[in-house]
Amino acid sequence: MKNLLTILAALALAASAQAGCGKTSTAEGTLKSFDEKTKELTIAPKEGKATKVTLTPETKGADGVKDLVGKAVTVEVSVHAKGKALSVAAAK
Repeated sequence: MKNLLTILAALALAASAQAGCGKTSTAEGTLKSFDEKTKELTIAPKEGKATKVTLTPETKGADGVKDLVGKAVTVEVSVHAKGKALSVAAAK
């Protein structure tokens, strides 16, 4: 019985360690460039230096990124996986 409880406790701790909190930040600015080969965006905010963000297969709105180059965009980025874009959309 102790072995079973130990195994279950270890699995519960491992599962909770893998779960992310889902915390995100939003980057707004002009999409300066998009590299199709590396799937990397360069976003220039109104103030400050440019930020590079990588698209993943899970990124929402990634299909239309080529059309947004030179336009104002809003990019939602994962706080825990720095540089990973969760969604890309034209700014409103």
